[in-house]
Amino acid sequence: MLWALTCGLLDSVLHVVLPRHRPLGLARRRRNLPVYRPLVDLSTMEERHVILTYRLNRATIQELCAQLEPDLMSPIRQPTGIPPLVQVLSVLHFLASGSFQTTVAISSGMSQTMFSKVLSRVLSALMKYMRSYIIFPEVGDLPTVKGDFYALGHIPNIIGAIDGTHVALVPPKDDEQVYRNRKNYHSMNVQVVCLADQYISHLNAKFPGSVHDAYIMRNSSIPYVMELLQRHRVWLIGDSGYPNLPWLLTPVRNPRTRAEERYNEAHGRTRRVIERTFGLLKARFRCLHMTGGSLMYSPRKVCHIIVACCMLHNLALRRQVPFLQEDGPDGGVGAAVEPAESEEEEDEEDDTDNRDRVILQYFQ
Repeated sequence: MLWALTCGLLDSVLHVVLPRHRPLGLARRRRNLPVYRPLVDLSTMEERHVILTYRLNRATIQELCAQLEPDLMSPIRQPTGIPPLVQVLSVLHFLASGSFQTTVAISSGMSQTMFSKVLSRVLSALMKYMRSYIIFPEVGDLPTVKGDFYALGHIPNIIGAIDGTHVALVPPKDDEQVYRNRKNYHSMNVQVVCLADQYISHLNAKFPGSVHDAYIMRNSSIPYVMELLQRHRVWLIGDSGYPNLPWLLTPVRNPRTRAEERYNEAHGRTRRVIERTFGLLKARFRCLHMTGGSLMYSPRKVCHIIVACCMLHNLALRRQVPFLQEDGPDGGVGAAVEPAESEEEEDEEDDTDNRDRVILQYFQ
């Protein structure tokens, strides 16, 4: 009798404390799941609006999403079951608009905290495919690449234009001065090599703004790659911030002959493609442009953002996605040329023999 009363009392207590006899751990996990409200439906958007918002067309976005889906659906640290397509669209919107995380998160139907996790996840997934999107010309491609550059300025054997551009960021407190560039704001100094069609063939986004372009070039893989290609007699073209090397042509600092002037004119017409590339890249992805404000992330994450934008820039070019400007005439196609950011000349001896031979042979 006493045992029956005890069991009945215990059962009543359990019904009050745990009315559904639910495991405490399961109940806690369910309470912590954030609410996701789908607000984006890509299938109902006009193609022009898709390109304006995400900088890629519908077919290219779906292709990219299919490539990244295995990484975005990984059971490890799964971000709340948000569909991979929504993850990709929210990050594309962030990169394209240069808006704050909160604004993009609200328009994507998720919290700012969740968008931050999604951003990291999509960037990590993209980094795995960097070598598939940013590719230096192979030997078999050199004749076509040289022909495209020759059409720009009539300098033979050019296979790339090299230069650096600055992307503003909020610097780490401990290394604030290291990130302050010569224009007195904090940035990453990004070295880019591009082709004649503005495709980015090489990228180095690891150095802070105070580092000189020539130093970044010497400490990248470019010297090694170009030395390997020297038997094909090919060159890069760069501004006066770089040293004149056997594989790198720079302008004549103080031209004294008409041939040197003609060479400098041809050099300027050819090298201008890198300025147009920076202009298009930063217009397409406003997070890299000064008008988008400074990126408020660690230098490592800023590097990942820059690489991701360059990958998507190349993807847009290869899929022939037009760049549309919302405030341009009829949704204007094109992009402004970014003002040249030539570095100050370094105090080092140039190897001018190669450049002199080019001037003598082609510009006399």
